Amino acid sequence: MKKVISFDLDGTLVQGKFGDMVWHRGIPGKYAEKYGVQFEEAQRIILREYEEIGDSNLLWYDVDYWLAKFGLQVSAHDLLDAYAAHIEVVPHALEVIRRLRERYRLVIASNAARIFVDKELAQAGIADHFEYVVSATSDLGMVKKEKRFYHRLAATLGITPEDLVHVGDHEIFDYQVPGSLGIECYHYNPSGESNGNVITDLRELLRRL
Repeated sequence: MKKVISFDLDGTLVQGKFGDMVWHRGIPGKYAEKYGVQFEEAQRIILREYEEIGDSNLLWYDVDYWLAKFGLQVSAHDLLDAYAAHIEVVPHALEVIRRLRERYRLVIASNAARIFVDKELAQAGIADHFEYVVSATSDLGMVKKEKRFYHRLAATLGITPEDLVHVGDHEIFDYQVPGSLGIECYHYNPSGESNGNVITDLRELLRRL
């Protein structure tokens, strides 16, 4: 019997709108205020800077880096707090994790920066359901959930990859990569489009597991 279920967070248990609001509205909005430009112009500048550094660089995920780079006088925590109302739990997520917790150890395995993970779990009221939470970028210095991420996760939990089930919304890093290690995994995609073991509703986990 499987012992642990790991969940991705953004787009799996929590809707992805919060992060988008912080990165695409919050930071550009502060830039527009500081430098007296229109929001649309500020957004173009900011997005161009994001693209230039790229998501293969750990700094891309570091909100403090961007606030300092643009000289914005707001703390990362205050910026996230301003958009906390956009943190929404995915339909049926709470019901599913409550029931699975009766039989399995539950963990969060996210690629998002730790400051986002902690804020989302607290705001959504689901933090207490998970015995372990890890951010690939902040805690392990990995830009993606690669094979070594899952090996590290299993070792930390004192299990083998075969004892782990992983659920997430990214077809490569939540499905193909862990699947290549013998981890039972499910690609959560409400649209139903997937080349893998797709679930469109988290309640399907209760039947499959």
